[in-house]
Amino acid sequence: MIDPARTLVAVKRRILLLVAVLGAPVALLPAGAVTAGYLAVRSDWTHQTTCRESLPIEEAKVRTVRWDRPEDLPGLGDYPAIHWQARAKGDPCSRGPGPTDWAYQGVVELRPEDARALAKRYEFVAYDPVVSAEYAAERTPEDLWPALSGFLPPETRWLTSRVYDELDTSSRWRIAYLDVEHATLLFMLDDH
Repeated sequence: MIDPARTLVAVKRRILLLVAVLGAPVALLPAGAVTAGYLAVRSDWTHQTTCRESLPIEEAKVRTVRWDRPEDLPGLGDYPAIHWQARAKGDPCSRGPGPTDWAYQGVVELRPEDARALAKRYEFVAYDPVVSAEYAAERTPEDLWPALSGFLPPETRWLTSRVYDELDTSSRWRIAYLDVEHATLLFMLDDH
């Protein structure tokens, strides 16, 4: 019959022998692994909390820096002003694999001569909501984000161009609306 007290004493002796032979660091390895695991989970939680708190603030910002990928918006020339925003289409705070897609909207103030050249080069025509609905679902002037609407001129006369929208110069889907009279371009870009 096995004596539980003797078995416990034997186990304790083996642990003491292990510590004596291999040293305290090896004996403390399980405690270190638990601590490292806790810190990793805590760090991940802190990152997600910080990200989730800052995401709405970042998405609400109206940026005025020049568009950094000119191939996304070709033919604009040396425009005097731009106002744009970005919004996540997924969860950029997730630790899951893969990138998050983004949507961008903006209003560009063009020089009058660049607005005329853009309209002519890319065959812009009068905006027809029925025709645009076929390929521009939820990306029409009426879908402009509220923070950007203040940068639109009053009484716009939008023109559209499928030639411009479907140019193969960008990895993003593009929809653009041009008002030549007010030298204004409204753009909507989506990662895909």
